[in-house]
Amino acid sequence: MRSSILVIGWVFSICLSLNLKAEITDSLSKENQTKPNVVFILADQWRAQELGYAGSENVLTPNLDALAEESLVFHNAVSVSPVCTPWRASFLTGQYPLTNGIFYNDKPLPTEAVTAGKIYKNAGYATGYIGKWHLNGHPRGEDAFAARDLPVPKERRQGFDYWKVREVTHNYNNSFYFDEENVKHTWEGYDVFPQTDSAISFINRNTKNPFFLMLSYGPPHDPYFSAPEEFKKLYNEDDIKLRPNVPEELQDSARHVLAGYYAHCSAIDKAIGDLLKSLDEAGLKDNTIIVFSSEHGDMLLSKGVLKKQRPWDESIKVPLLIRYPEKYGQGRKDFYDPINTPDLLPTLLGMSEIKKPKTIEGKDFSKKIISGNDLENEAALVMLPVPFHEWKFMNGGREYRAIRTQRYTYVEDLLGPWLLYDNENDPYQMNNLVGKEESSSLQEEMKKILQAKLKKTNDKFLPADEYMNMWNYLYDNPGGRSDSLRLENYLEVNRN
Repeated sequence: MRSSILVIGWVFSICLSLNLKAEITDSLSKENQTKPNVVFILADQWRAQELGYAGSENVLTPNLDALAEESLVFHNAVSVSPVCTPWRASFLTGQYPLTNGIFYNDKPLPTEAVTAGKIYKNAGYATGYIGKWHLNGHPRGEDAFAARDLPVPKERRQGFDYWKVREVTHNYNNSFYFDEENVKHTWEGYDVFPQTDSAISFINRNTKNPFFLMLSYGPPHDPYFSAPEEFKKLYNEDDIKLRPNVPEELQDSARHVLAGYYAHCSAIDKAIGDLLKSLDEAGLKDNTIIVFSSEHGDMLLSKGVLKKQRPWDESIKVPLLIRYPEKYGQGRKDFYDPINTPDLLPTLLGMSEIKKPKTIEGKDFSKKIISGNDLENEAALVMLPVPFHEWKFMNGGREYRAIRTQRYTYVEDLLGPWLLYDNENDPYQMNNLVGKEESSSLQEEMKKILQAKLKKTNDKFLPADEYMNMWNYLYDNPGGRSDSLRLENYLEVNRN
């Protein structure tokens, strides 16, 4: 009899234990479900002006246009340093480039940096990264470009566990990557599409727990003519309308380049459509923060030049869409105050209700956004501490600091005021107001805002060689100032 009672008691205790475990599991599951997922889609060199929702008459982006109608749309998202590695380091750390030391391509983000991947992982998120990384860098004196083909060591992945990554490539049709164990694989075909398939796979395997995923595409970064043929056929060069700031003698070339660039954009748009559909089918739309943005823009022969680093809007302004239906509803909300690269991570953390680490310098705008007001942010800072590669000193590059307000752009180089534009009345930045008597008070006002920004970020605005020496960096190619021109000659040659 006693043994029967013991057996019954034992069975009862097991049932209680199982029920308790079930309750705990159910509680944890519900807690996890309340945490928003985050999918950050990053395109490389996609300028803000080239989307249908942004007013482009040329490019076909139906999926991104539809996403915009459900999103927070930021019309003045500004790249703190309009070039690849500095943007990436600034986003992942929420810091300015002179704080983390990443103001030059192919320099290594410190292993111990406090980054988005680590923060979300510590908050219980599954973390994943797919595509272009460009943060591993290379040891001093080694070939920077050779390092782009090497795997990223596990300890340098900044908190990301799911890993399908290439340091850098711009051969989008013959692209390889390394997995979690540094095994080399090939992306079949145009890499945007298999990368998106990997993102969908990651999402489907993490439907029961929160995840933070970065999907980093290589295009529409040049080469401009390597998109699949079906997307090239969408564009007739003769029909492309140009910005008025493209010089007449370069207009045929600009139409040719833009046709290829737009083909990349439309291919990415198709891939994003597939990704959004997968989120809907997984039942994750409402509780997932979707972000679409870019590192920087591309001049695309506006002002007669290509690519980035320059302080004009085609280079510094990027698209920024954030959709989070559960918190912000299904409709479109437009924001016109500037938002800067270091602000993105703290704002995402605020949306995710994760405490912002003290290392972060950017602003959290999540509360401003939910209040329905604009950001009430006066200006975004733009900097190029060291010009390099295609805009090195020998090619006319120069150090500068700039601010972009909702209406104005103001830029200084080492000699002082360089550019001032009223972007409301001069949207293509063709009338430089620096030194004009009627703009003297405006110029002084903008100067004060810039100086306040520099003071707040502890930026002494030194010559490039000072920063290279400070961080023990070498120029990757000949053409640093110390390799080319004495300081006084450089300033004279580059004044205009």
